[in-house]
Amino acid sequence: MTGRDSREAAFDRTLGHVLRAGVLLAAAIVAVGAVVYLSRRGMDPVDYQVFRGAPPEFRSVRGILTGVQSMSGRGLIQLGLLFLVATPVARVVFSVAGFIRQRDWLYVAISTTVLMLLAASLFGG
Repeated sequence: MTGRDSREAAFDRTLGHVLRAGVLLAAAIVAVGAVVYLSRRGMDPVDYQVFRGAPPEFRSVRGILTGVQSMSGRGLIQLGLLFLVATPVARVVFSVAGFIRQRDWLYVAISTTVLMLLAASLFGG
């Protein structure tokens, strides 16, 4: 294996670790949130006739962080979901950095375009 091949393999392993760590962290946070939520509200009656989404206070990052500070089960679950969404974004950021180090400008351009599209979809509405 040449030096370049071993660097690419190390880069691929690092990206795999980023994805694995992000998913495991998100799952752990959601699990803790579920335990908190069910311990406090698990016996509440459920109305399956009407769908109720997340309450308005959990529809913004600030609201989620406020919920986490008060140890709200829903807040913790929403935080875990934010980490889950952030995981592929982190992978693209690491890819851009890795391709810059490898001086692979075509993949830098492609990864940067993907990153801009992700940002536009997340923050654009």
